[in-house]
Amino acid sequence: MSKYTEDDLKIELETKEYEYGFYTDLKSETFPIGLNEDIVRAISLKKEEPEWMTNWRIEAFRAWQEMIEPEWANVNYPKPDFQAISYYSAPKAVDPNKTLDDVDPELLEMYKKLGISIDEQKNDEQRGNGYCR
Repeated sequence: MSKYTEDDLKIELETKEYEYGFYTDLKSETFPIGLNEDIVRAISLKKEEPEWMTNWRIEAFRAWQEMIEPEWANVNYPKPDFQAISYYSAPKAVDPNKTLDDVDPELLEMYKKLGISIDEQKNDEQRGNGYCR
C-alpha cells in the first residue's frame, strides 16, 4: 500500500463533496478580491468605525505592505496570494421590522440543525447578529 501524502489529501479535498454538515445559500454582500487602501476603508465604513480607527488600519496596511514574509527553517508551503482573497463578506442586511414568520425557512432550518433555540435567535438579533425579531 502506498503512503498517503499531502498531495493525495489536497486532491481528495478538492474533488469530494462536503459531507460534514450542510450549506445554506444566503444572500450576502462580498467585496471584490484583493486588498488595497480602498478595501480597508470600505471595511472600516461597513463596520461604522470612527475615523481614527480607519486611519490606524490604513497605517497598519501600509506597514504590512512593506513587510517581507520570513523564510522559516524546515517549513515549506506555497506563499499565499493575498490578492486572491476577498476580505469582507456578510449576509445582506435584513429588514429590522421582520418577524419570525418573514424569515427564510432555510435559515430557520439551519438554526434548527445547529441547535439554536428561538430564544437564542432573538438574543442574536438584539446583539445585531440575528435575522429575526
